[in-house]
Amino acid sequence: MPLDDIRKKIDELDSKLLELLNNRADLVHEVGEIKKKGGIEIYAPEREESLLKGLIDKSEGRLSDTSIRAIYREIMSAALSLEQDLNIAYLGPQGTWTHQAAISKFGHSVKYSPQESLAGVFDCVARKKADYGVVPIENSTEGAVNHTLDMFADSPLRICAQILLPIENALMAKIARDKITKLYSHPQVFGQCRNWIQKNFPSADLVEVSSTTRAAELVNEQAGAAALGGRLAAELNGLEILDENIQDKATNTTRFLVLSHKMCPPTGNDRTSVMFSLRDKPGSLFDALKPFNEFHINMSKIESRPSKQRNWEYFFFVDIAGHCEDSKLSEALQNLEEHCNFIKVLGSYPDSEAK
Repeated sequence: MPLDDIRKKIDELDSKLLELLNNRADLVHEVGEIKKKGGIEIYAPEREESLLKGLIDKSEGRLSDTSIRAIYREIMSAALSLEQDLNIAYLGPQGTWTHQAAISKFGHSVKYSPQESLAGVFDCVARKKADYGVVPIENSTEGAVNHTLDMFADSPLRICAQILLPIENALMAKIARDKITKLYSHPQVFGQCRNWIQKNFPSADLVEVSSTTRAAELVNEQAGAAALGGRLAAELNGLEILDENIQDKATNTTRFLVLSHKMCPPTGNDRTSVMFSLRDKPGSLFDALKPFNEFHINMSKIESRPSKQRNWEYFFFVDIAGHCEDSKLSEALQNLEEHCNFIKVLGSYPDSEAK
C-alpha cells in the first residue's frame, strides 16, 4: 500500500479514536457525579488494576504490556481530572524518582505538589491539602527507607496502592566525560551504582545531596561536575545524558506507596502491610508470626525500627499476601493481636507488578 494511503487510514483511525475517547470522557463524567453524590473515593486502585490487567489479557496485537499500561495511564489520568481536580503530594523536588513514580501511577493530567520532606507528604495528605501522597518505601538494592517506616507510627493515613518503578540511573553533565572530577547524587543512587563508579570514576569526588534533582541543578553551578539520576532530572535541567543504565543491578527497582485516608477493597490479588510491637518475653516474635504459617499465608517482608517511645522497644513492619478482609488473614491478624502491645493495619492494596 502506498505511504499516502497508509497515512490516510491512520488519520481516519485517529478520528475514530478521538470520538471514542470523548464518548468515554462523557461516561467518566457521569461516574464522577455518582461518586460525589455517594461520597465514594474518586481514585479506585482496585478498578484501575483490574482494567489494565483485562486490557493486557485481551490484547493480541503488536503493543507490548508496557505500552498498553503507558497509553491507558494517560487516558485514566485525563479521566481522573474530569471526575475531580486531584492533587498528588510527593517527595520533591520535581524530577526525583518519587516524582516519576507518581506520574507513572497518576499520569500527567492531575496536579502535583512537591514536598521538601517525607513528613511534609504525610502532613499534606493528613490535612487534606492533597488527595493522595507518594513516598518511597524500599529499594531492591539498598533496602528499606527507614524514615518512611517511622512516619507510620503516628500517622492516621492508610496505604491504598503501591508502585514498583524500575530505576534506570544515568550519568548527566554539560561537559565531556573526561572533564568530570565530581559526581553529585543522592546517597541511595551512589549505593545503587557503586561498582560502576569504582570502574569508571575511581578518583572522582562523590558529593551527597538531598535529591537527584538537586544533583542535576548543581551540575549547572559547579565546574567539573556531573550528576547521577533519572532522565527526567536531566531534561528539567538541560543536561546531556552521557551514559545510561549505570546501576549495578539490571533489576534495580524501588517500591513506592500511595497514601490515602481509606483502604482499598479486595481485588483477589492483594498485599497487606501491618505494624506492631510485642510484649517483652522470650519467643514473642516466633509466637506472633506462627499464625501466618498455620494458615499458610506468605509473609514477603519484615523490618524493625526503634519505637522511639521506650529504650530497646521496636516496631515490626510486615508485608503479607492477601487482604485484611480475607477470612484466613483476618483470623491470623486476630491471633497476632493477642501477642501485641500495639498493632495497626497500614493498608491492604493491589499487589501490582512493576511498570
